Amino acid sequence: MFLRFLRAASLLSMCLCLPSDYEDAIEFNYGPSYYNEIAEEETPAPTPTSAPCRSSELTKWDKMFSMLENSQMRENMLLQYADDIIKVEMGSLRSEMLRFVAQYGGSCGAAVENAGRRMEMQLNSRLRETLEPLKLRHQDSPAAAAGNSNQLETMLQELLSAAQTQASRLSKLETSCFSSPGGMNTKAGFHPLRGGEQGHHEQEVTTTEATLEMVLAALQEVKVEMEEALRSSRQRFLPAGCEMALLFPMRSSRIYTSIIPDVPVSLSSFTVCMWFKPTSISNKTVLFTYGNRRNPYEIQLLLRRNTALFTIGGEAHLVEARGVVNPGRWTHLCGAWSSEQGLASLWADGVKVASTPGVAEGHVLPDGGSLQLGQERNGCCPPSLSSGSSVAGFEAGFDSKLAFAGKMTGVNMWDKVLSEDKISQLSLREGHGCEQSGNIVAWGVTEMVPHGGAQFI
Repeated sequence: MFLRFLRAASLLSMCLCLPSDYEDAIEFNYGPSYYNEIAEEETPAPTPTSAPCRSSELTKWDKMFSMLENSQMRENMLLQYADDIIKVEMGSLRSEMLRFVAQYGGSCGAAVENAGRRMEMQLNSRLRETLEPLKLRHQDSPAAAAGNSNQLETMLQELLSAAQTQASRLSKLETSCFSSPGGMNTKAGFHPLRGGEQGHHEQEVTTTEATLEMVLAALQEVKVEMEEALRSSRQRFLPAGCEMALLFPMRSSRIYTSIIPDVPVSLSSFTVCMWFKPTSISNKTVLFTYGNRRNPYEIQLLLRRNTALFTIGGEAHLVEARGVVNPGRWTHLCGAWSSEQGLASLWADGVKVASTPGVAEGHVLPDGGSLQLGQERNGCCPPSLSSGSSVAGFEAGFDSKLAFAGKMTGVNMWDKVLSEDKISQLSLREGHGCEQSGNIVAWGVTEMVPHGGAQFI
């Protein structure tokens, strides 16, 4: 055991002394660098290498995938090229348009603007000149205003035509200004704008376009107003040159008009015509009726919704025309009958809409009956001028459900069947049918007595 300890101690001392001796023995050599020089006789022989491996031949699927990849690449290149071309061309077009607008837009826009302003001033002036006399005339005399309906409508038509003409001229001026090669700047000494002037003129062009839009909007408003005034005049004033009308303000048993002819009504043929404008129509609305105590329904012109009815001697002899009447619109209606052939016909707005043979053939209308507008008398005593509507029981023969509400004008009656040309002339809205008077009942000549709330306007 002791020997082992001694061996270990000696071994340890040797290990401690060895580094110091070794440190003194090391010498550093700072000689020249090592050069990897190989002599010619020492050139090593080349190492033999194996031949490169050959790839197997491409299959048809490999070739197809290769072709697809190549076509996809070409397609992408073409798309990119087309996109670049479009961008370049659009940019060039935009610059050309801006240059064109800057070069030609200023004076052209100013010319269109001035033309639009002149047109607006002319239209406003003519409209004021037309409306002011009409307002004064309407305030002085409503009847006179109604009598000048044709003149008003003619003026409004002229104003509407002038507005359309001016709008067309403005459109043509704008089109020719911007489509011509030289625009309106063809005078010598004009040069295109450059630099900062272009932006300034672009702003001027925008302002001019806004002004033109305002002018066109004002012209459109004037056009709409004139069209409304024209429609109002057609609805408000009377047709066929008539200067007055009978107004039936509501449906009532007390509101009607009696006609007192100067000649006896003993007829074997006749034609009765009238203009009417109903506000409402019931299942049976009376326009014109003639009858006596024995038969209150010798002659009847009736309305039923949009249908016109014509009877001679009672409802058994009926002529009917559907779809010829509209509430709120003037309609010209004629009924003609001849006892010789018993032919009864209805005419609406100058067109024969119904005809029935064998109606009361050989019949003669008896004299001594009463003619009524807007009501029918159901067997009650005929009215007299002295009694009027105040006689007790006088209204008992009237039914408010049959009463007419609206306007009538141009009521005439002849003792013969009028020709087609004559009826067509009477039905012209712009004509002078009210100047043609019947020989049994003549509008404006034969005495007509309004009762209740009926009145002439």
